[in-house]
Amino acid sequence: MITASNIGWSADLPGQQPHSANPILSGYFADPSIVQCQGHEYIYATIDPWGGETLGSWESADFKNWIYHPMNWPTKQTCTSPTSKSAMVWAPSVVRAANGKFFMYVSVGSEVWVGTAEQPLGPWHDANGGQPLILENFRPGYHMIDAEAFMDEDGTAYLYWGSGWNWVNGKCWAVKLKPDMVSFDGAVKEVTPANYFEAPFMLKHAGRYYLMYSSGKTIEDTYQVHYSIGASPLGPFIEATNSPILVTDVADNIRSPGHHAVFSRDGYFYILYHRHSIPFNPDFIGRQVCVDELKFTPEGLIEKVVPTHTGPAMIEGRAGKLANLADPATGARATASSQRNDFTGPTRALDDNFATLWVAATNDVQPWLQLDLGRVEKISRQELRFEYAWKKYTLTLDSSRDAREWTRLVDFTRQPATGSPVVVEAKTEARYLRLNFSPQKDSSDPALFEWSVR
Repeated sequence: MITASNIGWSADLPGQQPHSANPILSGYFADPSIVQCQGHEYIYATIDPWGGETLGSWESADFKNWIYHPMNWPTKQTCTSPTSKSAMVWAPSVVRAANGKFFMYVSVGSEVWVGTAEQPLGPWHDANGGQPLILENFRPGYHMIDAEAFMDEDGTAYLYWGSGWNWVNGKCWAVKLKPDMVSFDGAVKEVTPANYFEAPFMLKHAGRYYLMYSSGKTIEDTYQVHYSIGASPLGPFIEATNSPILVTDVADNIRSPGHHAVFSRDGYFYILYHRHSIPFNPDFIGRQVCVDELKFTPEGLIEKVVPTHTGPAMIEGRAGKLANLADPATGARATASSQRNDFTGPTRALDDNFATLWVAATNDVQPWLQLDLGRVEKISRQELRFEYAWKKYTLTLDSSRDAREWTRLVDFTRQPATGSPVVVEAKTEARYLRLNFSPQKDSSDPALFEWSVR
């Protein structure tokens, strides 16, 4: 078991403070892409560790409260060719084309597939006749991954992709797309800028083209975001004098930020990226999605990004937006049958911080988590954000006025809970609430990021 004492962690590292708004999603996701449509934002991301059978997608109407949605496509089963090998689904890029349809470019193994949908949440389907858009052997010796689509102001689309092997020798290719968003319009061009390894992202600002990308190792502290500038979507690109602009800050417990997207909202630019979960554990690849403001200098350079735990102004103060009877400020407190280590105690499920969570000990055969609201309250809705939105959790939820006689509110033993948040709409009057986990073969370990009660 990893503990604070045997690897020197502090129980109060930066980023573990209550009401920290970064990360913005509850769970381990990486390589985020974002789409804005009809007042909602949609985030698509790799499921960590190292991809899954499909992707994760999230929806929000206010950029504070996010709902997880499973995706019907892409899947490892449907996006498999003789060259896709064993690697899973990862690194989506989603854009809205000039024809109004949505297109997704996604890596499966070392090749790129493309799908389309009428709406951001699908249903999605393959757009290229069940074949990869970019084959694994397009350029032998390099990874055909991290495809990123860019829509120019005139509606013309471009695609960028490519990486190296063994964390070195990255290459970036680019091509103009025809209006069908699948066919190449001209020859593929290598546009590799200085210090490029993977994760290209194209941003246009004030008539110039900013090719942004990541270098270093995502499994270490060296991962970071660089950028180069060109006069056209196909370059050439010259690295800016102040690149890189988003890097590790060990003192503030921010490690390996990278593989990002940029979007604008209410007149401001933001960078959406992943970084390592807290506390940093090199043996666990559980990256989390964060957002911070991105600014330009008067000369047209991108300013150094200040990665934060609070997040930008649009998500600061997330906790105060909706009343939560389980907020410790109201007198509520949590207890549990056990905890995994110094950082996973029961209070973590009440701190409104997706960097922290409660986890039961591995040898706990009857794990439970209990809330004491301090007094009898009228309750109508509860939201549970488990560690993995895409896994199953077997448990029951009970309520009590006195902690002696209990009433069953919901039973997730026959049909396990899944998703995020898991919403329980059961009216009751209670002081105590209790989650009783009954781990089964196909059930995930008891672990909870947040428990809100209204």
